[in-house]
Amino acid sequence: MKALILGSGTSTGVPRVGNDWGECDPAEPRNRRSRASVLIESNDGARLLVDTSTDLRSQLLANDIDRIDGVFWTHEHADHCHGIDDLRVLRYGRAGPIPGYANGDNVRILRQRFGYAFAGQHGYPTIISLDTLDHVRICAGIGIGWVQMPHGPGETTGFRFDCDGKSIVYATDFSAITKDMVDLFYGCDLLIVDCLRREPHPTHAHLGMSLELAEATRAGTTVLTHLDKSLDYATLSAEVPDHVKVGFDGMEIVA
Repeated sequence: MKALILGSGTSTGVPRVGNDWGECDPAEPRNRRSRASVLIESNDGARLLVDTSTDLRSQLLANDIDRIDGVFWTHEHADHCHGIDDLRVLRYGRAGPIPGYANGDNVRILRQRFGYAFAGQHGYPTIISLDTLDHVRICAGIGIGWVQMPHGPGETTGFRFDCDGKSIVYATDFSAITKDMVDLFYGCDLLIVDCLRREPHPTHAHLGMSLELAEATRAGTTVLTHLDKSLDYATLSAEVPDHVKVGFDGMEIVA
């Protein structure tokens, strides 16, 4: 299996509007970060998308993606789901809607916000067949595991994808490490993990917490994502251990 980091940035991206690069070097292309999302691909070409970020159209174009076999949402925050309309083009030519999954509360919220995508209207077909995660264990031949994670006062969903003896974990937007998280993620080949900044944050993992999860789960390789403007690519790359990589838009990692 492999993972393609479509977007590695926080909710405002890097640079922020106003051309605010913070501590990031504008001359380093890997510091230009769109909103967080990832594509998981199996050896036989099955593709699962996690989150429909607000930058989804440009991410799909940049990586020449014209097909997915399923979509999963971590939570309902705008930067993780408000690009949902860009799935319309991926629906073209399919015999049916794209399978989509989220936890129960997020299913309800997504239906409220984007009802047309799940029901169709005015002669347009349904884009996504949305269901709860309780109803999926395998999607497109890839095993699905999930766990609810603390995200400040709310929750987000962390995922484990297993196929052909390899495992990829995607855990973003969490603010504490729980036993259930460690149990599900333990021994994964690749951990893609939330890392907003160096200092603690009320709703996100900071660098120390990200590295703590990597150690607790004995992850083979760890990739940091959801990075803000304070985390320069080259500077952070020089700080972290060899088995930890700083994620960037367009990064491809084989598990």
